[in-house]
Amino acid sequence: MLSVVIPTRNDEAVLVATLAALVPGAAEGVVRDVTVADGGSTDSTLEIADLAGCNVIGGFADRAGRLDAAARRAKSPWILFLEPGSVLDEGWFREVRSLVETLERRGETASRAAVFSFGLDQFGAGARASETLVRIGEALTGLPRPEQGLLIHRALYEKLGGFRSLPAMAEADLIRRIGRSKVMRLRARALTPTLKKRFAGPRAALGAGLLMLRVPPRLVSRLYG
Repeated sequence: MLSVVIPTRNDEAVLVATLAALVPGAAEGVVRDVTVADGGSTDSTLEIADLAGCNVIGGFADRAGRLDAAARRAKSPWILFLEPGSVLDEGWFREVRSLVETLERRGETASRAAVFSFGLDQFGAGARASETLVRIGEALTGLPRPEQGLLIHRALYEKLGGFRSLPAMAEADLIRRIGRSKVMRLRARALTPTLKKRFAGPRAALGAGLLMLRVPPRLVSRLYG
């Protein structure tokens, strides 16, 4: 039913949990194959991927290039891009299967995509407050976080031209091209151990402001080139 693509670089500490959450989906026939798109790991990331039976590709200078190459080699019509460290809720595959069957029945596979709900794998009020801030940020920018994954049909991915080669925000750029109203949010969560800050300082604040003003991510990404 779907192929999973995971971009990695020295992610041995979190990759096992991400892969383990995919096992029930594979057992139920939802996950057909998993590809690790590696950016030059020097730890045990590739060994873990190999032991888990994942396909591995590398040799691309940028993250977007690795993601695009893995997507175009995927064996299934549906592709799930998933961050290392993101752990899907128990039973996630049932909701995904239901959504896929619904979109295929309605003939909407080439016009809609989906992301998981965001969750922090932490206890306490601070974690819940951070989750609320993420939801507010998504509402203001129209962009989910990469940790929420992206489920997209190959037909839509290819129609949009796939990932563009950008210094940053390749995922945000693809989401924006899909269209905010066309990206559905699943009830199942993608849990992440920490709230990652990919950029910091004045440029990060400026970038966030520009995204809220709906400036195209491909232009905002030049701040980080």
